[in-house]
Amino acid sequence: MHSTGKRNFLAVIRLLFTSSSLIRKAGFRNSLSATYATRCSTLCLNDAEESVVSSTRVNHRKKVECVGEKEKVREIPSSPLQVLRRWGCDDDEISKLFTRRPALQRANVAQLEFKLSLLKPLGITSSDLVKILNCRPRFFSCRIHLVLDERINYFMEILGSKEVLRRVIIRNPSLMLYDLDDKIKPAIEFYKGLGCSQQDLVAMLISRPTLIPRTNFNKEKFEFIQKTGVTRESKMFKYVAAIIGVSRMETIEEKVRNLEKFGFSEEEIWHLCGKCPILLSLSVEKVQRNMTFIIASMKLPAHSVVKHPCLLLLNLESRLKPRADLVKRVLEMRLKPLIKEVNIFTALRMSEKRFLKVYVMCHPQDIAAELMEFYEKSKNMKRLAEKYKKYIRKGFPF
Repeated sequence: MHSTGKRNFLAVIRLLFTSSSLIRKAGFRNSLSATYATRCSTLCLNDAEESVVSSTRVNHRKKVECVGEKEKVREIPSSPLQVLRRWGCDDDEISKLFTRRPALQRANVAQLEFKLSLLKPLGITSSDLVKILNCRPRFFSCRIHLVLDERINYFMEILGSKEVLRRVIIRNPSLMLYDLDDKIKPAIEFYKGLGCSQQDLVAMLISRPTLIPRTNFNKEKFEFIQKTGVTRESKMFKYVAAIIGVSRMETIEEKVRNLEKFGFSEEEIWHLCGKCPILLSLSVEKVQRNMTFIIASMKLPAHSVVKHPCLLLLNLESRLKPRADLVKRVLEMRLKPLIKEVNIFTALRMSEKRFLKVYVMCHPQDIAAELMEFYEKSKNMKRLAEKYKKYIRKGFPF
């Protein structure tokens, strides 16, 4: 009995231990399942978040790359046309540039943009660019960037301002190309040695664009300057020195001989050149034609040009002949101009508006219309003469 109870007691104890073991195992399995499920869900969430962030980053990067590509397309022109438009040229100016220099349409975009960027700080505008290429069509084919800073600094020291430098460059774009040490500096220093001031140099470079490349002095040229009677203190000295300095000896001698044919002495010729240096820049043909008209048609003495050099400077077809003819017609019709005792030399120097007011508009309407028609026909003779010359050059009969 005692042994049977003991065995039952041990069976109960064993049963209890077995149940608790099963409970513990079951709890362990449940907790393990829960932990595993929690960890899996956490991992899935993290992966999802990383996937979203990653895709967001990728999308953002793609957007940035797309914007960057658009900015690149917008910032980098693809043709010379776009470069010029971006620089400020309108369609009319671009057309003129391409007409003057067709190769510009095939220019390297990067190089063209770089060279234009060098001109911007100098104040060069789009209209200035047209003038530059009209003067030097191959301007952008040259290396204008060489010693550019040193060149600009030197000219700024000589000319005094960027505005003056801009005007000088427009007059002669090759100043951006001449050798600084071998061409530019020696010529400037030579004229400084003659006593030319900064203002004189500015006037000389603007009036004589080829001053730097063509200046060449010798003993005979210095003698020519002395014959003009112009001293270094005179305001005309810079112009006399510049025109003689850039002219060839043969050209000067030819022009002097041409004037001698009309009865001028050498002394009178050089005195006239000292009074009006630009006469030495006129062609032999122009002087001959004007002198012939002055003597034959206007019935003036040849020496009248000594007192009135403008007779040689005026354009024969558009100014000298039409006005002389109209003044003669007014006198033949016994009409009086608006201003009494006005002479032909004053009439030739008047502006167009002033001339018409004095000789045409002051008369009754029917007479004014007749005079105006006569004046216009006289001026149109220039167009016929130009057309004739054009056909003659091409070898066609007029």
